[in-house]
Order: sequence, then structure tokens, then C-alpha cells
Amino acid sequence: MIFFDNNTNIDMRYSLFLFCLIFSSYISAESNTWILIDTMKKQLQVKRNQQILATFKEISIGRKGAGYKQKQGDNITPVGRYKISTIVNSGSRFKRFFGINYPLPSNARYAVNAGHISYDDYLSIIKAHQKNKMPPGDTNIGGRIGIHGMGRGNPKIQGVFDWTHGCIALSNLQIDELANWVY
Repeated sequence: MIFFDNNTNIDMRYSLFLFCLIFSSYISAESNTWILIDTMKKQLQVKRNQQILATFKEISIGRKGAGYKQKQGDNITPVGRYKISTIVNSGSRFKRFFGINYPLPSNARYAVNAGHISYDDYLSIIKAHQKNKMPPGDTNIGGRIGIHGMGRGNPKIQGVFDWTHGCIALSNLQIDELANWVY
């Protein structure tokens, strides 16, 4: 699960992101392992209860920072509580891709009520959540958000600036190390 703290005392792009892997279909129910992403410190921590198991520094997020994602292509890393719903180890242009279940049903309810997505899109998002699958990424509120590596990208840019379209990026070495905690 991913938790994005909406603390109004700090800029949204510096919010905390909590990826609670306990609810992932890839982690056993007994696991207390989760991920905390601090966008101010630009780091991702793997934790078990409150003990830090690993720290990955110099992460990158969306080009427009972190906050309330309002539409596809806004380059914002969404805030909220999410699960890892998809793991792609081959075929991803980013080496590995751990997809999260954005948009949530609450995002979809808001979007359909505001007229940003169709009722069919809303139902597709709800059905994906019921099946613990990654929601469709082609709706007006975006999707296909996750934690990934650089792939064949220029490793010199990783951690230097925020370059993703809303995902959380690590180096290829870091994403391989993180995979040990996700499986």
C-alpha cells in the first residue's frame, strides 16, 4: 500500500509516500514489510514494522512533484494509499516495473462525479480493484504508475532531477535490490 501524507504544512511534493507491501498479492499476509518514500529526502526505505531494512537514495519522482493527481499527463506522482498490483520483470523498458493500483476507487468516484471519466471507466477501475489487478491506465485521470528502474535511460540523470511522468524511479541496481524485498 502507498500512503501519501497530505500534510498542509509542507509542499505536496515533499509529502511522504508509504508503499505498504503487506497488502500486495505478491507478499504474504503475515508480512509487516512496507516501503516509505520521502520525497523531501529523495529516498525510499524498506521497513519491517519500524525497523529500516534498506535505504535507497537519489530517487526521482514526477516532473511536477508529488500531489493530488488530477489528469493523465500531468506529470504528478499521486498521493494516497496504494498496493503493488503488478510486477513486470521482462518487457518493461524500465528494467523492472512494480505497478501500483492507482487510481483508487475513491479517485474514480470523484472523477466520475466531476465528469472527468465515463461511468464505463469508473466500472473498469472498480473491477480491477476487486480482482487486485492494476487499474486501466488510459483514462483521463491517468494510471500505469509504479516504481521502476532506468532501463536503457541515461543513468547520469537518475536522482539529479525529477524526470518521470508520475512514477518513482530508482537506478537499475537499486530496482534489482528492491526486487528482493518485493517478492
